[in-house]
Amino acid sequence: MARRPGGGSYVTAFISKHALRSATLTLAMLAAGATAASAADKISIMVGGYEKQIYLPAKLAEALGYFKDEGLDVELLNEPAGVDAENEMLAGAVQGVVGFYDHCIDLQAKGKFVESVVQFSQAPGEVELVSSKHPEIKSPADFKGMSLGVTGLGSSTNFLTEYLAVKNGLKLGEFTSVPVGAGNTFIAAMQQDKIQAGMTTEPTITRLLKTGEAKVLIDMRTIEGTKAALGGTYPAASLYMQTEWVEAHKDTAQKLANAFVKTLQFINTHSGAEIAEKMPKDYYVGDKEGYVKALDAGKAMFTADGVMPQGGPETVLTVLSAFKKELQGKQIDLSKTYTTEFVKNAK
Repeated sequence: MARRPGGGSYVTAFISKHALRSATLTLAMLAAGATAASAADKISIMVGGYEKQIYLPAKLAEALGYFKDEGLDVELLNEPAGVDAENEMLAGAVQGVVGFYDHCIDLQAKGKFVESVVQFSQAPGEVELVSSKHPEIKSPADFKGMSLGVTGLGSSTNFLTEYLAVKNGLKLGEFTSVPVGAGNTFIAAMQQDKIQAGMTTEPTITRLLKTGEAKVLIDMRTIEGTKAALGGTYPAASLYMQTEWVEAHKDTAQKLANAFVKTLQFINTHSGAEIAEKMPKDYYVGDKEGYVKALDAGKAMFTADGVMPQGGPETVLTVLSAFKKELQGKQIDLSKTYTTEFVKNAK
């Protein structure tokens, strides 16, 4: 047998070299497998502006440790406009969206099946504010020729704005929807008269009312106000996911439902001040008292159990059908736009 200089055979060296390479490859594969398993356990959820009080359950569940209690590694990503969050989910970049339920109906009309897995609220928590510079706007009938602020084009605030205008006799095209987000960007747009009215949520509402720069035109922060404006209970904030993904990951969907139902129960049994203490301090935008007051006034919008309110989907379909051509004359199976399976099985 040929010998290597310095001792040992070439065959032995060859075997040793390849054994080492094989062992290295095996370790690399095991490491990759561990990484893949870790990645499989991680859930990414896009929130349509997690500093908004309407989407409070997302950040609160994280703060209370309820995701970790369920063995979940949940990454919350912020996206100010719900329509952009929806697109991220459809592209597979995230597994779920905390946004308005109405997208589930809108998407079915486009051939995409998405469902609300946990229904957070039964009222939009939105207010149509009018700039104090425009006292001539006394109802949505006065929107003609106006620029109206919405979070994004195709967003739920856009849907509601168009419905209110059409309901009050206007036609699409007689007013302009301007995407201005929420918070500072919404406020700046109103201050600069880029919008004369707009739809937004807390804490933006309180900030503008406190300075006197805006007045409430239509208030949908309560169930009563919502019924008056939209004709019924209006399920809004939710965790929605692609139906195909939910069916393939029922165990994970159940864990998410467990965490969020516990969060909704926490909201239902604690004061605004107690809830606010769990939230990041910058969410107060320098006015903790106003934040707590708005939370106390509006937290009744949240469901106590995550269950879709009876009759709610029908109201949403009626609202959307009033102005969306894609829905007019189309058969929508509302039973496929939400599920109560997981919230009813929640711990």
